[in-house]
Amino acid sequence: MTASGTFGYGLEFQDFMPLDGIGGIIVKGTTLKPREGNDYPRMAETAQGMLNCVGLQNKGVDYFCEHIYPQIKDIDTNMIVNVSGSSPEDYAACAARIDALERIPAIELNISCPNVKDGGMAFGVTCAGAASVVKAVRQAYHKTLIVKLSPNVTDITEIARCVEAEGADSVSLINTLMGMAIDVERRRPVLSIKTGGLSGPAVKPVALRMVWQVARAVKIPVIGLGGITTATDAIEFLMAGATAIEIGTANFLDPAVSIKVRDGINEWLDNHGCKSIYEIIGALEAK
Repeated sequence: MTASGTFGYGLEFQDFMPLDGIGGIIVKGTTLKPREGNDYPRMAETAQGMLNCVGLQNKGVDYFCEHIYPQIKDIDTNMIVNVSGSSPEDYAACAARIDALERIPAIELNISCPNVKDGGMAFGVTCAGAASVVKAVRQAYHKTLIVKLSPNVTDITEIARCVEAEGADSVSLINTLMGMAIDVERRRPVLSIKTGGLSGPAVKPVALRMVWQVARAVKIPVIGLGGITTATDAIEFLMAGATAIEIGTANFLDPAVSIKVRDGINEWLDNHGCKSIYEIIGALEAK
């Protein structure tokens, strides 16, 4: 699949690759009300990655339902909406609107958003915060519920078990790592809000470790993402226990990367005499 925030609504990429050739497209973050996002600059290149503080800029769920959904509903793949919010009630209300859309089979909850009612701490960094969002959304949303986990925690398995207990059907990880860049000539942060989310190859070892840990801690499926740029990267995540993967930052470098990774996985399986992808999922020997 393609990761939220890196593939638009899919429509922007249809000239570069067949959209029905991948397992799913997770569209950009959608909120209950329109959001302008943060001031510029809000992206910065780093060694082996990038920082961003775009701030969930979008026109809101009503606009999505009325204008975007009609354009994407007939794309022959799983169109999944990434849902964000500033309170459990916001998340639930947004999810309920999407629940009514027949051709959207799942949502992915971004629980790395700040809780505006509780001092701005991200929902996803505490069990209580994560559970509150998932519980509220589970009551309002009746299809497949994926929860995207934040890596900016002490023990990600604890958060994973909490969201599983509240009804998550799957977890995806990792979201971006908190990072920073400094302009030494100006002695100022590069990003407008000082910090931003780090993604790209630089985060892959952290993501891989966390996927391996979470896959052993929960019974629900795990989706792996974080720095995947090649088929070998994807296979590592599958062997660590992921049953699906998302490609994010690499889409900015190569719009057709997801197709190339898909084909590379199939070639590797053929070369190693594997009849099914399930032969390698969780096959890591790390006793």
